Amino acid sequence: MGNTGYEYKSAPGRNAPPQASSPGRTGRTRTGHIGRMAGVFLAVTFLAAGLLGAAQPASGIPDEVVQLTQFGPALGVATAALVWRTRIRSLLAGSLQGDHQSARSGLPLLFTAPLVIALCAGTYAIVTRDGHFTSPGTLRHSCPLIVAAQFIGACGEEIGWRCFLQPLLRTRFGALVSSVAVGLLWGVWHVQVFAQAPAYAGGFLLGSVSLSVVMGLALDRVRAWRLPLAGGFHALINLGMLLFMDEESGAVLPMVLFGAAALVAALLWAWRTPARIHAFPETRTPNPVR
Repeated sequence: MGNTGYEYKSAPGRNAPPQASSPGRTGRTRTGHIGRMAGVFLAVTFLAAGLLGAAQPASGIPDEVVQLTQFGPALGVATAALVWRTRIRSLLAGSLQGDHQSARSGLPLLFTAPLVIALCAGTYAIVTRDGHFTSPGTLRHSCPLIVAAQFIGACGEEIGWRCFLQPLLRTRFGALVSSVAVGLLWGVWHVQVFAQAPAYAGGFLLGSVSLSVVMGLALDRVRAWRLPLAGGFHALINLGMLLFMDEESGAVLPMVLFGAAALVAALLWAWRTPARIHAFPETRTPNPVR
């Protein structure tokens, strides 16, 4: 049973009247549960990503196809599920099933991805007077293989960031705050970007936080097929960057423009869904945690 807000204490020979429990204590307890679950998830996610990244060369799997580090968040969720099975099942509800009508409400998220790519690629072409495009036929590996692998890899990330951590924080904070927090952690998790120029890393962090806001707001009231929607959006962004931008070379301008384009998309979603920004935290997950 969840916390009803009251503590009933019995005196000898009779029942004592109900006493209201302290709201502050209840809030601190819930925050403590959230902190422990998030801490386990993040610790395993960061560690697993490092180990998987180190194993990538030996695996023979090209980075262009999929990066093994993308499965770090999935391992983080799996580890947390060993400790809090009931709570994890509740948080992941709707990730891979549910009402199709609810899932259709998340489709605008998928249409946002090509708009972000068009905005940053178009601006890049105007600024440099030379648009960048990599023909799928010139890629070192089969395009269908890359598309499928990118989607699987994106889902490996999003089952952790958008299907676990975002709903977890959403039980305590609003949609915007939880989205920004997840975006910052998601961005910092890509530790390799901090080996680049500060402006490059700044553009990447701006992009990760902005895309997290887009996904957080778009999926906030979606209760079905959240993982394919988030994974599809993520994969479309990655594929668009692969074909139309050259930020992987370490060039600063493409990454800064990407961050700016993602910010525009986040502002548009915030303008389109103001009610979701100001909505109260969700309480659909069971309490206490088991």
